[in-house]
Amino acid sequence: MEHEDRLRRLKFRAWHRGTREADYMIGCFFDRYGASWNEAEIAWFEKLLDEEDVDIMGWALGTLSIPPEYAGAQMDAFRKLDYVEIPR
Repeated sequence: MEHEDRLRRLKFRAWHRGTREADYMIGCFFDRYGASWNEAEIAWFEKLLDEEDVDIMGWALGTLSIPPEYAGAQMDAFRKLDYVEIPR
């Protein structure tokens, strides 16, 4: 799959999680950083999206321990939550 096609697919998956909270957390993260990701970062996010929303949100909020396969700079950026802009 081409790079741009993968990014379009990831954007859709990031914004269609099932709950508004997960959509904002995961979708906004993709919107903020996705365009600049390299192959390894895209693969990390693809794998992350296969996880349950409750786990992803727990890792971001610090209520659950982060599995080793997700630990690192990308998860650190995700956990800052400074990318979330909630429309009013």
